[in-house]
Amino acid sequence: MAANSSSNSFWMLLMMILSIVSLQLTKCKVKYDNKALIINGHRRILFSGSIHYPRSTPEMWESLIKKAKDGGLEVIDTYVFWNLHETSPGNYNFEGRYDLVKFIKLIKKAGLYVHLRIGPYICGEWNFGGFPVWLKFVPGISFRTDNEPFKLAMRNFTEKIVNMMKDEKLYESQGGPIILSQIENEYEPVRKRFGTAGQAYMEWAAKMAVEMDTGVPWIMCKDEGAPDPVINTCNGFYCDNFSPNKPDKPTLWTEAWTGWFTEFGGPIYNRPVEDLAFAVARFIQKGGSLVNYYMFHGGTNFGRTAGGPFITTSYDYDAPIDEYGLIREPKYSHLKELHKAIKLCEIALLAADPNVTSLGNYRQAHVFSSESGHCAAFLSNYNRNSTLRVTFNRKHYDLPPWSISILPDCKNVVFNTANVKTQTSRVQMLPKKVDFHSWETFNEDIFSSEDVDDSTITVSGLLEQLNITRDTSDYLWYSTSVDISSSESFLNGSKHLTLTVQSRGHAMHVFVNGHFSGSASGTRRVRAFTFTGNVQLRAGINRISLLSITAGLTNLGAHFESYKTGVLGPVVLHGLDEGRRDLSWKKWSYKIGLKGETINSDYGNHIPAVDWRPLSLAEQKHQLLTWYKAKFDVPRGRDHKPLAIDMGSMTKGQVWINGQSIGRYWTATANGNCSACSYSTTRFHPACINMTVEEAKRLDHFFCETCSTEGQKNLQNSHAATRHSETKWCLISGGYKETPKVIVGT
Repeated sequence: MAANSSSNSFWMLLMMILSIVSLQLTKCKVKYDNKALIINGHRRILFSGSIHYPRSTPEMWESLIKKAKDGGLEVIDTYVFWNLHETSPGNYNFEGRYDLVKFIKLIKKAGLYVHLRIGPYICGEWNFGGFPVWLKFVPGISFRTDNEPFKLAMRNFTEKIVNMMKDEKLYESQGGPIILSQIENEYEPVRKRFGTAGQAYMEWAAKMAVEMDTGVPWIMCKDEGAPDPVINTCNGFYCDNFSPNKPDKPTLWTEAWTGWFTEFGGPIYNRPVEDLAFAVARFIQKGGSLVNYYMFHGGTNFGRTAGGPFITTSYDYDAPIDEYGLIREPKYSHLKELHKAIKLCEIALLAADPNVTSLGNYRQAHVFSSESGHCAAFLSNYNRNSTLRVTFNRKHYDLPPWSISILPDCKNVVFNTANVKTQTSRVQMLPKKVDFHSWETFNEDIFSSEDVDDSTITVSGLLEQLNITRDTSDYLWYSTSVDISSSESFLNGSKHLTLTVQSRGHAMHVFVNGHFSGSASGTRRVRAFTFTGNVQLRAGINRISLLSITAGLTNLGAHFESYKTGVLGPVVLHGLDEGRRDLSWKKWSYKIGLKGETINSDYGNHIPAVDWRPLSLAEQKHQLLTWYKAKFDVPRGRDHKPLAIDMGSMTKGQVWINGQSIGRYWTATANGNCSACSYSTTRFHPACINMTVEEAKRLDHFFCETCSTEGQKNLQNSHAATRHSETKWCLISGGYKETPKVIVGT
């Protein structure tokens, strides 16, 4: 009995020790050295991809993550979107598309890691750079500098996210999938603008993050000044010339740009996969150990989330998985093969620095060897035009232009970055016969200074738009009255009056006495513009109404919280007997938004009564500020394939489906260089545009949403200047040739 008892005690003690060791192995801190991140005691070469949870729907997440894993990724990278989560100070939303914890748990379920880029500034072509608009109105605040009100708000949100992750045990140090976190984002240009205040803020942000004790490293991307132990990392088209700011830090590439974003009025850019693969291989052969593709799935800027301004609702980014969740070939499969080839070299790559030798003009060999006998070689041809032959280890190898061949055993080529074996595929979103039922329409009233009620503001002078709207709408009405004497010469028809209106952006419609007089708009690069047009005034009181329209808020730059939008003047009438009359300091009345927006946002609750009328295409006058409403049934038998609405026949507006906003659309004519593209150009744009300008104009306005297959859906449209998601009503401005089409993925 004593022997048995002693034996049992021994085995119980042994099991306890093994359990503790196992627990420590699964809950160890992530570390790093000069070669790589160290996870569970092992250096790792990691391939990662950006998939932003609010740019797709929860129904898509699991499929997107699986496709990323099947494509050879081990890490999913995402920003955290402050303006979505903290809608007002201390009030948080983590539901639906904003369910960050659910998204991370799905990644863990798939067996992948997470890089959580908290920021909380994110840029990302996102509205206000990810900052909530209420932050702008905190007294005494100045963004992203050594400013106490800003630092307090930033600390509070960062702590909120970190504590959520800890509570759910989602850090690798707790057995979770998060192996890396980011504080701030691409700060170096702004830091230099702010000088000593920028330096102090950067050091504060790094210290604040590290003190949160997450058990995983923190990074600062695109800032060489990142203080220890924070790792500075590279963003760009190429990062093979990048080195971290300390020799004990690994070489990480947080944004390998797979394509580029699209702006209204711009072409659609394409980055050839041969060039992207070449860039990744160059980075790895120089000692890089983590590559994150920005984006691996770009998705959709639903609602009014696109920033810039002038960024399109589509955030496709020419990514390996397209906006609708469909695999884009050959980009997806070619990168998958690249990942396999590099993984075959992992032991040698992480064992030592490469031995670099010249093999002739434009030609190099990077050879990696380990003490255990592993050998891997990267043979490079930097000539952009010619295939070159090299001799390596007494064997001959032909290298296509601008390419690298990978030899995991220093003998046999398993992959060349320029040899694409997968056929090109085009996005297969095909028209589906869908019957729209009962098209109806109503016209927005033209607001004037006579229409004053509790929702209007009347003051002397012109006010900045965001100060009034707080970004609750893209639209703000400005209206004033002008008294014209019956003795004015222009009334006899001898000349015309001209109205000039200077605006800081982003677009504007002008109405005089309820009649449309013209429109004007800026661009992403030049937001300010001047409207100049002839106007017809009469003797007596005249009403001038300006509908100012934003197209997303600025998302980058020093002091971008101080950037102004809207009609700031001067507003001047030219051609009167007195010469010119400046209207800027007259009494102006202001009204936020459009009635149609209220109808959509109240879907399922109280719907305000409006004068809906049956739509007759024959009678339609293409009037601005017109809403369209219809119902349709979701196509049957589509097997959960993505749905989209083709707005190519419309002009400018918003689309709403079942009270959910898809986003803005604007079929502006695209401008750009549509010349032939060669993969050996060192940057994909402006040459590599994969469509004609006309196609780019149309495809800017495909909107994707995964809809339920049950029940009937409502669709509404309007002629104004924004657009929206799920199934109900749409807002469009300008004329149209025919009603929109529903298209489905194949």
